[in-house]
Amino acid sequence: QVQLVESGGGLVQAGGSLRLSCAASGRSFSSYHMGWFRQAPGKEREFVAAITRSDGMVTYYADSVKGRFTLSRDNAKNTVYLQMNSLKPEDTAVYYCAADAPPYGGSWFVPSMLDYQYDYWGQGTQVTVSS
Repeated sequence: QVQLVESGGGLVQAGGSLRLSCAASGRSFSSYHMGWFRQAPGKEREFVAAITRSDGMVTYYADSVKGRFTLSRDNAKNTVYLQMNSLKPEDTAVYYCAADAPPYGGSWFVPSMLDYQYDYWGQGTQVTVSS
């Protein structure tokens, strides 16, 4: 069983920055595609960003965060980081980290943008952006 623990959420003014971290347990972290999703009050959970397994050479972003958010991974620390810059009030949500373990719900080479294809989830961290 893989455990994911998010941290780094909080309250920030519009235009500010936060860095979310997601630490994973276990020895197979480098084999997981990793993703971030978010859910705002009254809305469905939506894709934010994903990074490929292993060296994390490829990242994918929702159009709403492209150019503002950066996803990276450190396999030595079993951790992924979501750097969020130029935050907007509409970024307010609970942010969830997720892992897609082999056999992948998506593909071997491309992480999924669909939440149901991820196997493990963190408990979420609240991000609130004030205007």
